[in-house]
Amino acid sequence: MTRRLHVGLVQLAMAPDKATNVARACAEIGAAASRGATLICLPELFAGPYFCQTEDVANFDLAEPIPGPTFDAVAAAARAAGVTVVASLFERRAAGVYHNTSVTLGPDGALLGTYRKMHVPDDPLFLEKFYFTPGDLGFVAHATPTAVVGSLVCWDQWYPEAARLTSLRGAEVLCYPTAIGWQPYEKAEWGAAQLDAWRTVQRGHAIANGVFVAAVNRVGHEGPAGAGIDFWGHSFVADPFGVVLAEAGEGEETLVVELDLDRIEQVRRWWPFLRDRRVDAYEGLTRRLLDS
Repeated sequence: MTRRLHVGLVQLAMAPDKATNVARACAEIGAAASRGATLICLPELFAGPYFCQTEDVANFDLAEPIPGPTFDAVAAAARAAGVTVVASLFERRAAGVYHNTSVTLGPDGALLGTYRKMHVPDDPLFLEKFYFTPGDLGFVAHATPTAVVGSLVCWDQWYPEAARLTSLRGAEVLCYPTAIGWQPYEKAEWGAAQLDAWRTVQRGHAIANGVFVAAVNRVGHEGPAGAGIDFWGHSFVADPFGVVLAEAGEGEETLVVELDLDRIEQVRRWWPFLRDRRVDAYEGLTRRLLDS
């Protein structure tokens, strides 16, 4: 019997206030479900503007416990629509300990699994090390009613080790909640290459592991005019052969894409990368550099 899954990617521009963003995301969960989606992924930190452009201790007030108000709202939306939802939250774990956390919620609104962002960047306008404690749950995959789902978050999407370890946990679909874009001053010269690199590395994860990849980004300009970040959108789904099944543009859009999960078995028979791995020869991967 063919296993099919419809995944929904909710690509949004974020309003200044949390209540509006949460309400819109929950409405899009329902809308995607009405189009047949059974697994729906929201962008990274969808509840507000991307606050990591500056270092401001007041922004820690944006964090919430899990469960908390935003978690509860998304859980209610998942339950009302009868779908699985992957949602990225700013988690307040304890005083002074905060995480960039992805939760997977089942069709009954119950928590199926938690992932805390492992790779935390510190780049101009992406000052996440100030805010987020690195994840301590490792790379995980969660069984849902329709597929085994691994959730990784934004900067994680550049690391083949993260995709590999999540796939080895049994993930059939890698979901990447994302907040990535151009700085306006560099867009003309480097923008096309940056976007292509982002798309290419994730297609590579799909191919190398024989899994589906679903990357969902935000859109719109955030920050001062002429500065800040232009979030580039282009949310997409790639199959285990790296074929892009659907891709959004640079405006708000919700994709609903059918995945044939039997494709994983087919591709892995043709390209048996997991079979041919030399697991006896990779000990160097646990070292920063092989310089001594």
